[in-house]
Amino acid sequence: MSKFTLPKDGGLIEAGLPIGIKHSYERIPAHIFEDEDAASERLAVKIADAINKCDGVYRLGLSTGSSPVPLYKSLVRLHKEGKVSFRNVEIFCIDEYYPAPADNQSRNRRLYSDLLAHIDIKPENVHIPKLTEILDTEAVTAFCADFDAKATGLDLLVMGTGMQGQIGFNEAGASDKSRTRTILLPYSSRKRESKNFANIAETPDKAIGMGISTMLSAKKIHLIGWGEDKAQIVKQFTEDPIDPMCPVSFLQRHENISSYIDENAASLLIRNVAPWLVGPCEWTPKFIRKAVVWLCEQVHKPILKLTQGDYLKHGLGELLEQHGPYAQINIKVFNDLQHTISGWPGGKPNADDSTRPVPSAPFPKKVVIFSPHPDDDVISMGGTFIRLVEQGHDVHVAYETSGNVAVHDDVVLQHMDAARELGFGDRFDEVKEIIASKKPGQPEPRALLNLKGAIRRAEAKSAVRSFGLNDQTNCHFLNLPFYETGGIKKGERTQADIDIIIELLQKVQPHQIYLAGDLADPHGTHRVCTEAVLEAINQLKGEAWLEDCHVWLYRGAWMEWELGKVDMAVPLSPDEVIKKRHAIYRHLSQKDIVPFPGEDPREFWQRAEERTQNTARLYDELGMAEYQAIEVFVKLF
Repeated sequence: MSKFTLPKDGGLIEAGLPIGIKHSYERIPAHIFEDEDAASERLAVKIADAINKCDGVYRLGLSTGSSPVPLYKSLVRLHKEGKVSFRNVEIFCIDEYYPAPADNQSRNRRLYSDLLAHIDIKPENVHIPKLTEILDTEAVTAFCADFDAKATGLDLLVMGTGMQGQIGFNEAGASDKSRTRTILLPYSSRKRESKNFANIAETPDKAIGMGISTMLSAKKIHLIGWGEDKAQIVKQFTEDPIDPMCPVSFLQRHENISSYIDENAASLLIRNVAPWLVGPCEWTPKFIRKAVVWLCEQVHKPILKLTQGDYLKHGLGELLEQHGPYAQINIKVFNDLQHTISGWPGGKPNADDSTRPVPSAPFPKKVVIFSPHPDDDVISMGGTFIRLVEQGHDVHVAYETSGNVAVHDDVVLQHMDAARELGFGDRFDEVKEIIASKKPGQPEPRALLNLKGAIRRAEAKSAVRSFGLNDQTNCHFLNLPFYETGGIKKGERTQADIDIIIELLQKVQPHQIYLAGDLADPHGTHRVCTEAVLEAINQLKGEAWLEDCHVWLYRGAWMEWELGKVDMAVPLSPDEVIKKRHAIYRHLSQKDIVPFPGEDPREFWQRAEERTQNTARLYDELGMAEYQAIEVFVKLF
């Protein structure tokens, strides 16, 4: 199955680079891999080797959450291949709710389902700080002390971390002297965890968790992190000083610690942001643009005002030596960046396209925009979508998942009440009973999911009708099976998902395909959807129409492409920004009361506008024309 990574284009030349130089900016050495599977495979082999070499019992500590899941799968594979046994292994997990809820809502449910159920570990060798009932103070204190004594001095502790630097339930401000204890969970923690419960009121408010001092007692620690949404915290614990507001940074004090991270989680490390400060680089045109844009940000100048002194003072002497003089570099990068700007995302008919990002022919083009959820199309690239339709291209939008679990129950009742008031039948009480029958931690009833899916389909059609797309012929609701679990945790991507995409692509045979280019959670819906499309394209290799088809990657509401990567920038007028906003407004179920809004309190239209306006500002500061907003894209192939 295809894995989504961006192709490398220049960067640090690591071959032959001494380890001390490679890690020169790192307080915790970072081992960077192409993806989470490669990193997990390497770490699993190291763990298996350590287990096999251990004369006695090997004591392994594991954190909760989804980060260790790829590691679990690699360990299970090694076990099934006969390369490691867990008969002489003790596993310690770092936390659990107090009192422990049902197994399907446990902090350790993935440990059981993805690891323990498939290996030969003895049940008595699994240690979890689990109490199923509230004990008196003396009893629970004794329980914590007993667990702490057993968990002190582990052979290895493998830890994931939250995006705010929490490790287990050691939140910002936690003491580095803390041991295993009961913890009163703050609102922020409960809000994060509420997705696994009916609501925040049903989410536990206490836990038992290993303390930072206990963690530091381990003989060796490996931190793990996958996806771009972990990039900021990876930078903090890898390169920044210890900060009590970032508990994971306390682990810098350990003498035998390293991290295993994928390229996306490593994207903000100096080795990636400014590798010329670390060692010799391969200077491709895009990489040169990356360096020059970075330099402009450092000295607060537009491209054409950079001087030789600016280059030399900021570690770019090698660039001058290989591609100078500086004035020539400035002009080349200015022209390169300017040529990314195009008001014709489908190509301008009968125009000289030698410096345009999209060829003029054929015109009109057949276009498929893949939208992971039923609103990502207008949130992420709504202005370009509108432009493609208004410029006469045959544009199709494919909504890959139903998005049903992201509809609040109250919204369903409102729609049922509206149908009743309009005289289309009274099923309000029936639906209310279905909602009342929901069980925390269990999939939602299929009848309710069907209603929620219908609401999101109607909203998506309304949005595209607002700017003239035919919602009967050019809207495709794929309802990929991997998503339809009725809960937060999704199923595995299978050939059934890919076959649905293949059928659509064969029907349309597009010249352009737009995909979500999110590099965050490797198991998140956006990544799974994009990888499914890429696998479909891979299986269609040899089709004649694919020779003239190009894939463009857009970004979501939270992150934007760095300008060093951009291949096409579509400027939006003030009127187009308003049209895009109004299309987003049509997704009423996602307005104001989104069930899973994350840490960002802004509505989706606000996030989208601020993102695209910030991109326009960056272009302006680099010396380009000033636009209201700009949507940018990376060309995958």
